[in-house]
This record gives sequence, C-alpha cells and structure tokens, in this order.
Amino acid sequence: MPHALIIPMAAHVALAAFLYALLTAARAPAIWGIGRRADGSNPWAAVEPRIGANLSNQFEWPLFFHVACLLLIQLQSSSLAALALAWVFVAGRVMHSAVQIFTRNVRLRGVVFTVNFLAVLGLWVFAVLAVGNGSAS
Repeated sequence: MPHALIIPMAAHVALAAFLYALLTAARAPAIWGIGRRADGSNPWAAVEPRIGANLSNQFEWPLFFHVACLLLIQLQSSSLAALALAWVFVAGRVMHSAVQIFTRNVRLRGVVFTVNFLAVLGLWVFAVLAVGNGSAS
C-alpha cells in the first residue's frame, strides 16, 4: 500500500503541471497568435510574468517539502500530524499561487508563504525525529 504522503506530493506536482498549462495559455497570444485581441495585444500580458514567477517558485522552497516527504516515506515513518502538515503545505501553495497571480498583495503573499514555510519545517522536525529514533514512528 502506498505511503499516504505520496498523495500531497502528487497534488503539488499537479499544481506545477497546471501552472505550466496556464503559462502556455497566457503566452499563446504572443507566441502563436491564439487569443490575440483585435489590436494584436495579449490579453494575458499583465498576469503572464506573475504566472511565470509563481511557476518558478514551485521549484524553490517546495524542494524541501518533497525531500522531507521522501525521507519520511523511506524511513516508513507516518503520522497524522505529518500528513496534515503536508496537506497544509499543498493548500498553502495553491493559495500562494492565487495571491501571486491574481493580486499584487505582497503582504498577503508573505503570510501565505509563512504557512508553507512552517509546514515544511514541521515535516523536517518529524523527519529528524524519525532518523533519531532509527525506526518508524
């Protein structure tokens, strides 16, 4: 039976795939002319850089999320708390994406990032404890 942490990890991968598709759609008017306005402009020009920046963000701090989850899976360590932190992280990434793409509210983005940050630190606490115990918890 697969480890429960694989599901939130897959959800984050799905978010990144969705952002790739969204970025492709936002760039389509400029690259392929699909969806271009009558005047030739790109209706997504204002959000396209923010989508790209958010996609890039999915490969920064989230790296530590995936590594912590993989460690917990490898150590066969599971707890409801770790699984809850993983889902908090995924929900936070979705919120972070929405805030970054659709608003310019840097303070709110910082608050949402803090939730992600703390969730990953919590996962690392569980991973370190699992290594210290030398067995599954």
